[in-house]
Amino acid sequence: MNWKAFDFKGLAKYFSGELYYDDSTLHESVKTVYATDASVYQELPLAVALPRTAEDIKHLIIFANRYSLTLIPRAAGTSLAGQVVGNGVVVDISKYMRSVIELNVEEKWVRVQPGVIRDDLNAYLKPFGLMFGPETSTSSRAMIGGMIGNNSCGLHSMIWGATRDNLLEVTALLSDASEVIFGEMTPEQITQKRTSNGLEGRIYNKTLALVELDNNQNDIVKNFPKKEVTRRNSGYALDSLLNMVLQNGNINLSTIIAGSEGTLCVVTEAKLKLLDLPPAEVGVVAVHCTTLQESLRANLIAVNSGCAASELVDHVILEQAIKNPGQAVNRFFLEGAPEALLLVEFFCATEDELFNKCNTLIDALKEAGLGFAYPILTGDDTKKAWDLRKAGLGLLRNLKGDVQPVNLIEDCAVAVEDLPNYIHDLEELLHSLDVPYSAYAHAGAGELHVEPMVNLKTAEGQKLFQHILAETATLVKKYRGSLSGEHGDGRLRGQYISYVMGERVYELFKQVKLIFDPAGVFNKGKITGTPGMLDNLRFEPDQSKQEAQTLFDFIADEGMLRLTEKCSGSGDCRKTEVTGGTMCPSYMATRNEKDTTRARANILRQYLNEAPKALGKGKAADEVKEVLDLCLACKGCKIECPSSVDMTKLRAEFLYHYQKENGVPLRSRLIGNFSSSMKLASGVPSLYNSAINTPLLRKAINKFSGFHPDRSLPELAKQTLKSWYKLREKTYCESSKTVYLFCDEFTNYNDAEVGKKAILLLEKLGYQVIIPDHADSGRALLSKGMLDQAKTLAETNVDKLKDVITAETPLIGIEPSAILSFRDEYPALVKDELKADARELSKHVYLFEEWFHAEAAQGHISKESFSQANKQISVHGHCHQKALSSMSISSEVLSFPENYKVEVIPSGCCGMAGSFGYETEHYDVSMKIGSLVLFPAVKKAPDTTIIAAAGTSCRHQIKDGTKRIALHPVEVLFDALA
Repeated sequence: MNWKAFDFKGLAKYFSGELYYDDSTLHESVKTVYATDASVYQELPLAVALPRTAEDIKHLIIFANRYSLTLIPRAAGTSLAGQVVGNGVVVDISKYMRSVIELNVEEKWVRVQPGVIRDDLNAYLKPFGLMFGPETSTSSRAMIGGMIGNNSCGLHSMIWGATRDNLLEVTALLSDASEVIFGEMTPEQITQKRTSNGLEGRIYNKTLALVELDNNQNDIVKNFPKKEVTRRNSGYALDSLLNMVLQNGNINLSTIIAGSEGTLCVVTEAKLKLLDLPPAEVGVVAVHCTTLQESLRANLIAVNSGCAASELVDHVILEQAIKNPGQAVNRFFLEGAPEALLLVEFFCATEDELFNKCNTLIDALKEAGLGFAYPILTGDDTKKAWDLRKAGLGLLRNLKGDVQPVNLIEDCAVAVEDLPNYIHDLEELLHSLDVPYSAYAHAGAGELHVEPMVNLKTAEGQKLFQHILAETATLVKKYRGSLSGEHGDGRLRGQYISYVMGERVYELFKQVKLIFDPAGVFNKGKITGTPGMLDNLRFEPDQSKQEAQTLFDFIADEGMLRLTEKCSGSGDCRKTEVTGGTMCPSYMATRNEKDTTRARANILRQYLNEAPKALGKGKAADEVKEVLDLCLACKGCKIECPSSVDMTKLRAEFLYHYQKENGVPLRSRLIGNFSSSMKLASGVPSLYNSAINTPLLRKAINKFSGFHPDRSLPELAKQTLKSWYKLREKTYCESSKTVYLFCDEFTNYNDAEVGKKAILLLEKLGYQVIIPDHADSGRALLSKGMLDQAKTLAETNVDKLKDVITAETPLIGIEPSAILSFRDEYPALVKDELKADARELSKHVYLFEEWFHAEAAQGHISKESFSQANKQISVHGHCHQKALSSMSISSEVLSFPENYKVEVIPSGCCGMAGSFGYETEHYDVSMKIGSLVLFPAVKKAPDTTIIAAAGTSCRHQIKDGTKRIALHPVEVLFDALA
């Protein structure tokens, strides 16, 4: 289908949200971004709509009926069975429909729009002592609408239930655009509804008639999963509806909507049941087991222990976590090398009760001869363990090669007592096929996410993919389990529903779909009438790919394409300022899917899959550039993405090739060659500073440079740091302790006073400071994709410093983005003969804070050197510092003076990101990013509080956004000298 066949322009007249449908670069790039979810499928939608209101959705439904189109409701887009992939109109409710409408604390319910994020909702509810229970691994971005669609369960479903159990009613739009409220109704109200006119009346009458027929009841009882299977989300929940009918009590049709995967209606509001917050004392027993089967036997003891959760992590995930900077630290409690780890959590009112429960479980396990280590985690340590568990899906994408874990049978569920036997049979099947696998997640609820490893890039691999599901369906049927526990059937497992649950039950599902949606307006081809499971996979089989020639070395990533393929689609990059983190700052500000790391990885993957011999050519390259435009190169994805998709590196490489084909813009040349401009201006610093502080002249300079008129410009130092260093009379005593200071271009020209204080501080502490001969860092060039020039500087620096910098004579820097280039970009950028030198050099290069922390730990720096005064400090961390170093180190260094108290501002990126915040088209986004957390925190801080920030851009952003002056940690410590 082509968009030109439909009157989207006419629709746009009545549509208050955003609508993307034509073949302009922006619209095409948006559609490409929405071609995938977290599944193995990829299909370009006809259009993408972001409704602001329910009225917008009504217009979409009328439009879809008129043109026989299907609407694909989408929330966070983390579906694993292809639920939000298709050639229809994707309806993304995540950007605008995210309000909490009403809260009733006394009756413990809340009414929300479908785009409200689960964790954000619970942050809102926490002051009232309430929470919404279901907790998926994706709870930091999973939205209520998507959780209803998949009947999400999550880590604590053993005690808090599934979404269906916590759903009181839904307000929805039906396939004729009429509004309905599905909630609890008495038999008398039901009788009245069944005799009413319109689609709502027909739905009540015909749906209830289906489950009232004796033959249908028998089929449902006989073929649905047995009652002990708590996770059951295959087809439509006719079993739940039948239970209500048989009880001759109240009926609630929202039970059918939960788990319907957007195929029956569009939910515009949901009324949710709330729970009291769990007791304050939380503990996790980490049961270390020698085999997977041993952990499953331990699980049978755990589920009878009164625990809140029993979750499994296997050795594959534990091993992959070692390679991920964000998750490696979360392995702190491991003892030895367990094949499987069972995390059993308890909630208790008192610490004594908690340890009693934990130890009672441990004693029972020891008596049964299960497990070899049982560390007990409490407090924040439990969160680290759960973060490790939740990262499983993303961590698995770090495996090397084209044989990769696939979402296929990961959602099959059985009764918990059947789990050991079911997994035993499944392991035998996979071993017989010589297929490796990983198994993790919800052992306590009878559902392990088993991920077979298959090469979907080959025809043979795709056949194996289907064969594994067919054989697993046989096992699910054998144990009367559920083909889908919480991820849904979608287009992946839909064709096997009839086999597992029988043709007669499958026919009932088709009738339900027909009753609610006779024209196929809603998510056609999901659950029923699905296309073949091998249709529209991401990969065309047996296509040879020619890797593009790159300036960066992507060998460790197995190539540029493979790095993009590591994106699992799990949506960890859809963070908000409420849940926190750095990745992805532009998404936090815009809430556009286009501005996520996932979107950037996906569009690059699709582009690179066309095997271009020369990157950067054509309209497709323009679309990629459009999606990369708001990437701030913050490096947050390098540590916070479980798959470590390094978008900063990918972006720089793509921009380099794009600019080779299309030319380097003037503004990029000015920014990239920042040092040359500053060197010229440093001859007349007073004249330059006078010009940029004169509003009319500054605006003229900004206009010429492509900078926003309201953005101030950094002043030049009266004397460069290098000049001051060469001319000054040195005051240090002769010392055997020598450090080399990297005089980055930003410190040299703009922040020379910071550099001076760094040198004076180090000398006061007894160190000889040498500024070695070196070139600029190349940071500005890297940010603008001018990699050939950055490569020259990197090679110059490695060559000049490789014989000077050692463990005894380290190189330290005060600007994070500049000094950390030695650790991050340089080893992958320099020529082959310098790579070993670059790697060795990187081991001895430190941020000032890192170096100070290590020296203090060794007793080389004494607290007696510093003031005893009381000071309060609020510190904001530079993005590169967070990704490649540690904010805890910065916090400890700033609190080194005896009475200095430090609070780390829970901000992500400041929004400046080098030149990004200066640029006209990026200024508003830049300031919005700063306004999310950083600016309010700084404005709230008393005037007596010192604001600290290591990054020169961060300090400038704070100044522009709050009128407060932030100090570099060096300045704070210098001023604290006794």
